[in-house]
Amino acid sequence: MTFRLGTRGSPLALAQANMTAAALKAAHGWDDDGVEIVVISTQGDRVLDRPLAEIGGKALWTKELDAALLDGRIDCGVHSMKDVETQLRDGIALVAMLPRADVRERLLGAASIADLPEGAIVGTSSPRRAAQLKAIRPDLRTEVLRGNVATRMAKVESGAIDATLLAAAGLDRLGVRAGHPVSLDEMLPASAQGAVGITARADDARAAALLAAIDHADTHAAVLLERGFLAALNGTCHSPVAALAQFEGDIVHFRAEILAEDGSERCVGALAVPHAHAADEIAALAARLLGEASPAVRALFQPA
Repeated sequence: MTFRLGTRGSPLALAQANMTAAALKAAHGWDDDGVEIVVISTQGDRVLDRPLAEIGGKALWTKELDAALLDGRIDCGVHSMKDVETQLRDGIALVAMLPRADVRERLLGAASIADLPEGAIVGTSSPRRAAQLKAIRPDLRTEVLRGNVATRMAKVESGAIDATLLAAAGLDRLGVRAGHPVSLDEMLPASAQGAVGITARADDARAAALLAAIDHADTHAAVLLERGFLAALNGTCHSPVAALAQFEGDIVHFRAEILAEDGSERCVGALAVPHAHAADEIAALAARLLGEASPAVRALFQPA
């Protein structure tokens, strides 16, 4: 019985689906007929002229895949985890993650943020990236930029914008070596950046068992902690927030920040705690950062 993987149709999404298919075939000894990749068109791919936050948020990447899961057209959905809503739809479970890739940003258009010319225009659709850039360089201007990696790179190459930021993990998965890595000390990533997650129907024990064989435990645990931080903040697509959990043995090193949209305010926090206590400590950190923030920044996070 063929196992059907649902995915968006972008080059990066297809690369990640093929990675997942290869991992399943290796884990279970399947031949090429054991897995089928099913491309699902999403509204997020079709509407490219407005910021994601204005047209429905992260659900625009996931709702069509969720629908295909629930009506049985696919057995699992493959996602860039940073694009998955913090609260999953009823009946959908997050069951596995591939090993995490490079979590950093890569800057295209200059060797570093410091090297960007005065008043440079940086294309991004991410409130986090825009806020972080302006916190470092208040003179920079940002312009909404959506589309796949090739589209964004072409905007820089044509001179329509001076620079853009792209996730290093996505570029690496596409075999694109362009751009310059940005230090984590300069820009923390989005929650779950660099992770590929796989969803299935919550009541599908067969799919869960098959996918368990390719689950990377440390990636899964780190991403759940980062998503827990977002949940504690009640953040949305409008909320400039960054979070990163990294394991050193059983110790979780966690860093996070929330920002004003224009970068004029930046509340940062870090902790190192045993994994068993990390979820509670991270929720407390979220509350502390909100408590330290101005009313304007707190307003960027929705009440429960």
